[in-house]
Amino acid sequence: MKISNSVKSFKEAEKLIPGGVNSPARAFKSVECNPIFISKAKGSKIYDIDGNCYIDFVSSWGPMILGHADDDLINIISNVSVNGTSYGAPTTLETKMAKKIIEMVPSVEKVRMVNSGTEATMSAIRLARGFTQKDLIIKFSGNYHGHGDSFLISAGSGAMTLGKPDSPGVTSNIAKDTLVAEFNNIDSVKKLYSRFKNKIAAVIVEPVSGNMGVVLPKDNFLKKLRLVTQENNSLLIFDEVMTGFRLSSGGAQQLYNVAPDITTFGKIIGGGLPVGAYGGKKEIMNFLSPNGPVYQAGTLSGNPLAMSAGLCILNKLDNKIYNSLEKKSNIIYEGLINNINETGINAIINRVGSMLTLFFTNKKEINNYSDAITCNLKLFAKYFKYMLKNGIYLPPSQFESLFISDAISFEEIEYFLEINKKALKHINNE
Repeated sequence: MKISNSVKSFKEAEKLIPGGVNSPARAFKSVECNPIFISKAKGSKIYDIDGNCYIDFVSSWGPMILGHADDDLINIISNVSVNGTSYGAPTTLETKMAKKIIEMVPSVEKVRMVNSGTEATMSAIRLARGFTQKDLIIKFSGNYHGHGDSFLISAGSGAMTLGKPDSPGVTSNIAKDTLVAEFNNIDSVKKLYSRFKNKIAAVIVEPVSGNMGVVLPKDNFLKKLRLVTQENNSLLIFDEVMTGFRLSSGGAQQLYNVAPDITTFGKIIGGGLPVGAYGGKKEIMNFLSPNGPVYQAGTLSGNPLAMSAGLCILNKLDNKIYNSLEKKSNIIYEGLINNINETGINAIINRVGSMLTLFFTNKKEINNYSDAITCNLKLFAKYFKYMLKNGIYLPPSQFESLFISDAISFEEIEYFLEINKKALKHINNE
């Protein structure tokens, strides 16, 4: 049997790179197969080094909202790169990007650029602690905010508790400053505020979770969070690295009409180049160095290529794009519901805008981490491999979101739903 180029490349990569990948999900371990290595992408499609073509529902984990290698984007990156790729000095592109973000997200009055979503969230909680002069942060089980030490924390023995390290290398001293509550459970937050009076600097939350699969806020959860943080003189941080500029021009906060104190961004604002940002109220952001006492810096922050790419994409996002994405995403959603009903498989769909997860579960709803971990991971692995074999590239984890791009055509959606139905039948009958 001929060994594919992807398998050969992975074996070579494993000798040189830990696990053969530079981000763990790429190893395909949770779906029990070898990763495919990509050679190029255009529009809705990606191509592996064996010449196989796939319809892409990962979109580089979110940034490619308009599809891959957008012509305007490539031209702008090419034109800017002629003048150099990095200066370590201010450019007007940074100011233009800041102005655009502030125009699109009303809760942001000033913004600082960084190089990744992880940098943005790490910096945001440092700023919150510095501004409030308090030490503790509340996060939620199942929410992911990058690989910063303060975020690799799991719940302890109780549902509402001091955190404990979730990874070797994270010390117990760091973990004790992170409290863990349950998503969509406002009482779990209130109990922490009651237990740790006047010690909590901020609550950080994915307003729509994308890292335990897509989990939507229920029963005005976000508005209740806003009220609780205000009552306790602490800050509300929205991690919109995924949802920012994807769910609407103003992100999840516009969709749910809740204004946080600080927002973190990433993905779309770089057009696929490495980028992150965090912004908020002037009085909070002015606490940052060089004007304020909270230090944060970055050699490549505001990189001209990333700024030009991000501006290109943000300038193209209009109501027509969002309406198109909603129409396509809803067709996919309704088609998946029909396929689930017709095949009788135990599964449900969570969707908001162009983010969607198919959960293989007996539950009627997925509202938090405890619900999400009931999913059948073996069944998902079989489903993933069937779809991949038939030219559909999905996130290689049950606990991730599909990111639908506007480049996907209605014909490709029809094909996706056709293969999905066959896949569900196949794995349900095994």
